[in-house]
Amino acid sequence: MASAALGSVYLIPCYLDEEHLEVIPPYVLEAVQQCQVFFVENERTARRFLKRIWKEMIIDNYDWYTIHKAEMEVKDQFRQQLQRGKNIGIISEAGCPGVADPGQVLVAVAQQMGAVVKPLVGPSSILLALMASGLNGQHFRFHGYLPIDAGARNKLLKELEQESIRTGCTQIFIETPYRNNALLEAILQQCRPDSRLCVAVDITGTNEVIQTRTLRDWQKNKPELHKRPAVFLIGS
Repeated sequence: MASAALGSVYLIPCYLDEEHLEVIPPYVLEAVQQCQVFFVENERTARRFLKRIWKEMIIDNYDWYTIHKAEMEVKDQFRQQLQRGKNIGIISEAGCPGVADPGQVLVAVAQQMGAVVKPLVGPSSILLALMASGLNGQHFRFHGYLPIDAGARNKLLKELEQESIRTGCTQIFIETPYRNNALLEAILQQCRPDSRLCVAVDITGTNEVIQTRTLRDWQKNKPELHKRPAVFLIGS
């Protein structure tokens, strides 16, 4: 049971594309207004985001902490604020806190303390890409970033493809936007022509494109992905 003395933790979703605020449900604002403290991945962008959804917000009236990788000092500050009865909002750089995001470490602390954790609905590029891909949504794995080293990356790509063939599991991963084209080329070179690849680019943005094709078809018409946020999904 949660202690009445503890504050609550609100997992506040952020837009994926700052020109499209409509993806943030109205009740997110109500949750923001319940918070006194914010732990954020990037303070500058988080402040700008909150000011856009709540113009009257006086930013400097709130306590701000940067998560980084949730070092012990940040965890201690988080515990202290909860123990003081403060309601805390956690905001990731884009998407949903706790999903492919350093905020999960603070959520684990909240759970250990018995605090109430309130996840709020908002855009997750991983789930949106999976939903639109047509690949297996019953069995999937998210791998985050693949290795930078070409040899390790190529080996893992083959392993992920084989697992997908063997189990039907959709394999989901991402890359730093300026390396997207190199990753796409590696997939086309290392994986089988009849494997299916979904490339989901600029999700929720004006230039959003989500397409699933065989690698054979992608070879005929390679998209330009340089510096565009993308999610990649491989399925058999």
